[in-house]
Amino acid sequence: MISLTRRLSTLARQFSTTTPRMSYPSTVQAITISKTGGPEVIEKREIPFPKVAPNHLVVKVQYLGVNFIDTYYREGVYPASGFPFVIGKEASGVVVALPTDESVLNDPDYKKRGYKEGSRVAVDYLGSHAEYVSAPWKTVYVIPESVSTLTAVSALVQGLTAISFMEEAYNVQKGDIILIHTVAGGLGLLMTQLAKSRGATVIGTTSTPEKAALAKANGTDHVILYKSEDTVARVLELTNGEGVHAIFDGVGKDTFESDLVMIRRKGTLVSVGNASGAVPPFPPIKLVQKNVKLLRPTMNNYTYTAAEVLYYGNALFSLLANGTLKTQVFKEYPFTTEGVRQAQIDLTSGKTTGKLVVKVSD
Repeated sequence: MISLTRRLSTLARQFSTTTPRMSYPSTVQAITISKTGGPEVIEKREIPFPKVAPNHLVVKVQYLGVNFIDTYYREGVYPASGFPFVIGKEASGVVVALPTDESVLNDPDYKKRGYKEGSRVAVDYLGSHAEYVSAPWKTVYVIPESVSTLTAVSALVQGLTAISFMEEAYNVQKGDIILIHTVAGGLGLLMTQLAKSRGATVIGTTSTPEKAALAKANGTDHVILYKSEDTVARVLELTNGEGVHAIFDGVGKDTFESDLVMIRRKGTLVSVGNASGAVPPFPPIKLVQKNVKLLRPTMNNYTYTAAEVLYYGNALFSLLANGTLKTQVFKEYPFTTEGVRQAQIDLTSGKTTGKLVVKVSD
């Protein structure tokens, strides 16, 4: 195993800046892990300033978004590139430096973004939980004046996921009946709002009456308390035995088999996440009985090209600006070892609603 000292030395070479136009601090505070494991492996530490490539924007971070993907890297479900590893995939803040590559600056797609030093932006880039982030311009979204920096970070990853999944994984239409597992979480609430705006009937599962009330306030038509109700029986009752047109399932292992019962013929099952663990291997012949479509997409394969990023970014911020999508911040945590550990503990406890964020700077 590479020693921590050796790895930090490698980071020092790897993260040294190449941009002469401004003076950066030599080091930054970042949220890291030195090995995989429980929340106790999370540590805020000083690392070298991130490498600034010619096609990168540099952002001074104000807020971090906390997501299940952070826990997947921390637990080792997704492999880290090396240790210490900077976690996080979502941040917002202010642009402090633009790309230096002339081909980038002259790129028509780059020009459409309107980046300026001082622009408020949201960043979707792995390794973003630090005081500064250097990210490829294609992964940086300009925040319109009508949307706050806090709202942007609380909506970026989950909002882009909701919009792209409900357009491409399963295009939700008027008259559809859809099922959303963990409907009172940050993603579930945004999916509910979006599906209702498209004219669908939404059935959602959640754990407590308080969460059920929140889900209903955000448009869920029927809420099932999965700890005390028979989810399968209730869904079949609500759909006259036919099942739902689509299921958006962020739970994974614990709900997959019942999903196959609740989906209707020619329905679509969208496996969104692994909150209870990954879905184990299964024979594809299980899908034959109802000609079920099964997808396990990731948002970044829908927001892959510069044109796709611009399209979905514009869609998200338009829906936020006109009130179709509304974010709800569960709690702001401090930018400390203890703060981020607690945020991940709370996120995975099943007791939170809406979005969890970390405040880095003003």
